[in-house]
Amino acid sequence: MRIAVLCERMAGERRVAVTPEATRTLVADGHSVVIESGAGTAAGMPDEAYLTAGATVAPDLAATVGDAGVVVSVNGPTDGATLDHLGGDHVVIGLFDPFWLPDVAARVAATGATMLALDLVPRSSRAQAVDVLSSMATVEGFQSVLLAAGRLPKMLPMLMTAAGTVPPARVLVLGAGVAGLQAIATARRLGAVVEGFDIREEALEQIRSLGAKSIDPPPAPDGGVPDAALIHEVLTPHVAEADMVIATAQIPGRQSPLLVTAAMVGGMRPGSVLVDLAVQRGGNCEVCIADTDVDHGGVTILGPTDLASGSAVTASRMFATNITNLLRMLDNDGEPFVDPNDDVLAGMLVAAGGEVVHPVVRSLLEQRAEASVSDGKAGA
Repeated sequence: MRIAVLCERMAGERRVAVTPEATRTLVADGHSVVIESGAGTAAGMPDEAYLTAGATVAPDLAATVGDAGVVVSVNGPTDGATLDHLGGDHVVIGLFDPFWLPDVAARVAATGATMLALDLVPRSSRAQAVDVLSSMATVEGFQSVLLAAGRLPKMLPMLMTAAGTVPPARVLVLGAGVAGLQAIATARRLGAVVEGFDIREEALEQIRSLGAKSIDPPPAPDGGVPDAALIHEVLTPHVAEADMVIATAQIPGRQSPLLVTAAMVGGMRPGSVLVDLAVQRGGNCEVCIADTDVDHGGVTILGPTDLASGSAVTASRMFATNITNLLRMLDNDGEPFVDPNDDVLAGMLVAAGGEVVHPVVRSLLEQRAEASVSDGKAGA
């Protein structure tokens, strides 16, 4: 297969979808790899490293994309310049977030290209090898603790010194997915006293397995998801006692659950830090603003959207390994083929043949179209 690797065009993005090490593997598998010049520079991977690994370095976007083949980027080729070069013989791969941004899927579909969204990798044992979201969440969970520790006006571990005993910092992690569990493990390694919260029993067990204390959610009257007000009531004293809060709770394609209200932030001690990893979908914290430092009564609220870029080398290597495994699934005698009987590939397929084919994304687009018509009639 011909595999094109693009420069990332999102501001602040330092990752690259395919590393020189992955390039060497793909070339050994018999594929040709074309790198847009400068694609790996921000991650410390110069063009020369790709040339040594067997890739071709293309001077511009048009030469990189070519007339056919697989086109890969971290955040998906969604800018107008790239879309203008895509056609029906291309398969594009990236983090498109189509449940949250279905209009992006419609624009890619209009080019005729086949679109595979890395955000939609199924949750199965076989799919773990291509699970980019989990890989990136691992990096983000680690980075979130380092970010907060750098802003916290105290050290995390307990220290016995000639100047007396320094008590450990208290860390609260909300949400025990991959990012949350990595945040718990990192904070524990740094010596903090850690608590974790999740509404899932299996997640509470994972919190305890890492040596943290789990906070039991309030019982739900109907056995479903606990009421938000009850969750706030349970969490309020724990938030107030925490020196650092890492909020990671997200629901794919939906608004992030509100776990920390403005009033709860008001109850935190001045100097405390809260990092909200769910800010791109509304956030777990009511007063959080994306990529903005918020001071709320002396409490620092951070809403970073590019934490994975903070460890660009590690994140790129993990991403590239997932991509290499995915390309092996796609390879059909040297041609990229999305097998409809392959549960992993079929689950990721968003667009093909000029149409959005994923039922959920298609339904979201239809809902938006209907809402637009209704708004138009109301305005008239």
